[in-house]
Amino acid sequence: MRKVLLPTIIFIATILLVLRLFYLQVIDDTLKLKSDNNAIKIAYDYPERGYIYDRNGKLLVANQPSYDIMVIPKDVKDLDTTEFCSLLKITKEDFLKKIAKAKVYSPRLPSVFLSQLNKKEYAAFQEIQRKFIGFYIQKRSLRDYQVAFGANVFGFITQVNDKIIQKNKYYNSGDLIGRQGVEESYEDFLRGIKGVKYIQKDKYNRDIGSYKEGRFDTIAVQGSDINLSIDAELQKYGEELMINKRGGIVAIEPKTGEILALVTAPSYDPAILVGRQRSKNYTALYRDSIAKPLYDRGLLAEYTPGSPFKILTGLVALQEGVIDVNTTFFCNHGFSYAPGRFMKCHCHGGALQLHRGIYESCNTFFSSSYMKTIDKYNNPPKGVDVWSNHLKSFGLGQFMGYDLPTGKKGNLPTSKTYKKMYPGWGWSSKTIVSNAIGQGEVLMTPIQLANMIAIVANRGYYYTPHIIKKIKGNVIDKKFRTKHVTTVNKKHFEPMINGLFDVYNFGTAHGLNVEGIDICGKTGTAENFAKINGKRVKLQDHSIFVAFAPKDNPKIAIAVFVENGYWGARWAGPITSLMIEKYIKKKITRTDLEKRMLEGSLQGEYNKYYANPIIDTLIKTKIEGSVKPIVIKPAVKGKVAPEN
Repeated sequence: MRKVLLPTIIFIATILLVLRLFYLQVIDDTLKLKSDNNAIKIAYDYPERGYIYDRNGKLLVANQPSYDIMVIPKDVKDLDTTEFCSLLKITKEDFLKKIAKAKVYSPRLPSVFLSQLNKKEYAAFQEIQRKFIGFYIQKRSLRDYQVAFGANVFGFITQVNDKIIQKNKYYNSGDLIGRQGVEESYEDFLRGIKGVKYIQKDKYNRDIGSYKEGRFDTIAVQGSDINLSIDAELQKYGEELMINKRGGIVAIEPKTGEILALVTAPSYDPAILVGRQRSKNYTALYRDSIAKPLYDRGLLAEYTPGSPFKILTGLVALQEGVIDVNTTFFCNHGFSYAPGRFMKCHCHGGALQLHRGIYESCNTFFSSSYMKTIDKYNNPPKGVDVWSNHLKSFGLGQFMGYDLPTGKKGNLPTSKTYKKMYPGWGWSSKTIVSNAIGQGEVLMTPIQLANMIAIVANRGYYYTPHIIKKIKGNVIDKKFRTKHVTTVNKKHFEPMINGLFDVYNFGTAHGLNVEGIDICGKTGTAENFAKINGKRVKLQDHSIFVAFAPKDNPKIAIAVFVENGYWGARWAGPITSLMIEKYIKKKITRTDLEKRMLEGSLQGEYNKYYANPIIDTLIKTKIEGSVKPIVIKPAVKGKVAPEN
């Protein structure tokens, strides 16, 4: 038996190997398609990208035809370089660089020589294309923006680089890919599927028809259309209100987590990143290291949150049972929390309970509440970690998981933070009391602020903020339909909401109310410092506001941050009221606020400290399109002022 077994195994293995070779060489032609590029030319048919609509079905981004000149370096012969360069309006040096780059990619495979020709340039080249052997036209589609806003939301389209090609085999040299915004987040849906045609060539390198009668050819499949959660009119209005200002606006629908508006200022017209001037325009925007128009402040800017943070201080204190709605603290226009240490307060003073403490934004009330929360455990590290864990349930100190490719997690201190800051000696609630009023080591992004106030509007829960509403033929990620509940009991939100409602009636936003809409909100003012010529310089304070409306069954939650905007009710507050009225009423009755915000400018404030010739050039030339006025950015981190 043993003598027969080994020969039998060898015989069977040989038969299987022969059959496999026969299949690969005679029956299966797919390997030949990949290896025999001398006899077979691969041509791609690029699909249209999916269209982008807003939540109400308004078309935001469509497509337009574009033409790329492709080159196969080994096929280029008998070329009149002078005529070729003259036709395409390029120099001989440019020609040589492009050919050299194409050869590096592959002498045998096509790559883009000159991209994004318009119809006139395409027609001129097509007439005499036969004279330029080795070159051919590849038709593609480019984005056609139907609106002049939302650049940070959409992102843009650009050519893939070598790193992407090596990482993802779907892409070839010259292919286009989405970058930033939803174009990047939903690239796999929007790009569609390329069609492929295999063309047989004879020994003279002439096309002689489809390989195997087109048996292996595939057709292009258009990308999926998507609906964003953005309200186009609200987004447009927000960007108009932020002209000549710096900062961010994030508006969320509380019951779903859908982002209604995501505004960053300064901004630009997305159309300037389409066409032959795209690279030059992008470079100009990228090199603006002061204004940073490509920097999405709503997602990336980490600010000290200021007085809106008092909402969280109060909720955690209620949950921990160290205060209730009747707890009273006495404010003597400030708070003496340690010998020689006094925190100023600009409320009216006297005995305050939670309700008045909120609408007058009393530093004494919330600092005292914070210290009682930490001191409850007779162990400051334990108290800080309990406090920190409550705040994590509100999405602080972490990446929130939204569907945009950029973001920052802010900063939420823990006991480890203070052990590093104060090694070798004890620290207590008095040492870190500035956390109570949104300063100290706490940092939040505008989207975290918006999500925080959405949680309050919902009385204790939230859905991960997201910008997608619908994908044609697909379902959105289930994580955006998963409910998150905070560690603070629902019953504690109602007294806080009542105080926020009276911010508009009796408190720091009493002049910003809108008739017919019950708005709950909170003002904030953050101190602002920057290093100029190596020195720490005090700049104008930042203006902050968070709100939701209506009080019952809320439809919108919003956070507005205006850099160098003085105090909360001066710039951020009016913008908040106008955005809320625009969304709920679809019209504006507070025309006094609207006029002041649309015509108002903080440009002079920014220009006190910086000058930027790049910005001046962009504004004057409008870089091949229209650019919203660009303003200037000093450092955004700083302490929070005691006033509101």
